[in-house]
Amino acid sequence: MINHEQLVLSCNILRHFINESLGLDRSKNVSGFELCEPLLDAVAYNTYIETVSNKADILYLRIKESLSEMTTYSYLNYISRLSKKLELNEKKVMLAFDYTDEDFYGDVQGFDIHGWTGKEGITGKFKFLTCSIISDDIPEKIPLISLPIQIGHYKSSVIIDCLSKIKSYIGEIDLILFDRGFYDKDLMYELTKLNYPYLIFVPKHQDKQSILYPMEAGEEIAIYNEFTVNKNQSKYPGENILVFLKQIYDKKSEKNYDWVFATNVEEVLLENLVITYKKRWRIETQFRVQDEARIKCKSKEMKVRYFLFLFEQMLQTMWICFYKNECSFKQFLIEIKKTGKSLTENPKRSYSKRVKA
Repeated sequence: MINHEQLVLSCNILRHFINESLGLDRSKNVSGFELCEPLLDAVAYNTYIETVSNKADILYLRIKESLSEMTTYSYLNYISRLSKKLELNEKKVMLAFDYTDEDFYGDVQGFDIHGWTGKEGITGKFKFLTCSIISDDIPEKIPLISLPIQIGHYKSSVIIDCLSKIKSYIGEIDLILFDRGFYDKDLMYELTKLNYPYLIFVPKHQDKQSILYPMEAGEEIAIYNEFTVNKNQSKYPGENILVFLKQIYDKKSEKNYDWVFATNVEEVLLENLVITYKKRWRIETQFRVQDEARIKCKSKEMKVRYFLFLFEQMLQTMWICFYKNECSFKQFLIEIKKTGKSLTENPKRSYSKRVKA
């Protein structure tokens, strides 16, 4: 049975998130009190806000008038409160970064919409970069931050920005996991310079086959790798360790695979790298969960898409921390929608509760 008082608290936190994100309060003609219910309705039914409410125009207007950074810091304020409650800043953490996207149908313009193939009518993608906790010993595997991604962005700059924004909310970082799309010399150079430990899955390259080919099945070889980074019209020397694993058996697929990883942590060589790396897939599971809260939208504005994305992420984070053991994510969405409606009909009950994590 879901705790009703906890649901009331969660609704008030969502209203507070909306107000902080959009610079609203109860003195304005519209605030999080009025906007939360249509957002929750759209989430529960996976539909457009226009379908369930007449508040879509005023919501989109307020989003466009605000700054995306306000939405980012509104979410981070909630993470800050969770960090204190769960004592995350006292725990060692393993993190994972990954991109997720939302489909766009229409004329692709500007730097916010990444062009797509047109298959199934999808002409573009809005992209977001997310950093999540994926540690074995921390049950609250929460997304710590997500940022909107433009065409031509520098991976290293965005990732270092994410890490700088969340560093006070978490303890020591044991390892940061990346898939092959993040194998980037500039990123590896910057992470090492700032003492961030990483493990990156290396894409297949012909120049690596000369090392893998003569190896025996099950064999592991580690070599020191030197590389050069070209940036700011200068060249900078970098180094890391490349770990080659030949024909490692995968129980899930019942096949053998070659793996190559890049890391700046010598101690990680003693670990089972494939098992460690597969923990990164937990962030992809988080994306699939959040899809159940997807709000449909036709807007070309990244501000609008980003606000809706973080609202969905707020719901996912709440569920992971407080409701996961009581109900499914979809049931939580339905119940919090009902609670939001009842609070709108009985506002005195809503504001009798203080907003806290």
